[in-house]
Amino acid sequence: MQERPQTLARATEGDANSFATLLEPLLDPAYRLAAVMLDDRSAAEDAVQEASIKAWRKLRQLRGEVGSLRSWFLSIVANECRMARRQRWWSVVRLPDIRTAAEAGAMSDEPATDLKAALLRLSPDERLPLVLHFYLDLPLEEVARTLGVTTAAAKSRIYRAAKKLKSDLTLEEVF
Repeated sequence: MQERPQTLARATEGDANSFATLLEPLLDPAYRLAAVMLDDRSAAEDAVQEASIKAWRKLRQLRGEVGSLRSWFLSIVANECRMARRQRWWSVVRLPDIRTAAEAGAMSDEPATDLKAALLRLSPDERLPLVLHFYLDLPLEEVARTLGVTTAAAKSRIYRAAKKLKSDLTLEEVF
């Protein structure tokens, strides 16, 4: 385990290979976070790439140990997603999603689609703590570091977002 602090030190001094070694295990969770936040694979890839570049440039600003690297990097990814959402709203005009009756019926039978739709109805700030805690399986302390809040505030945000999500997923009986 002594190797990781040394790798971080080398990366801070400008060693790109050391930085790549540190960042590689974080890319998959970062991409999954961005994909859920942006609901667009291409935009998620772009956000993670931009976050990686920013992390490389700001690596000297990282305070703490290697253990805080994941939450630090995921917070950069989350900020990139926020910026991408702000920039996209005016540059992309979405056409209405017109489906046939058969496609609409098939969509309503899929619970995963309902969950995805309900998640996307949450604001990005509501969605982020849920994705970090339940999808990326981060502990509360790391969710708090990623969000830049206390552990109690992170727990509260997760609870409020889950409560809102639950109310949006109420089952309707079909006769």
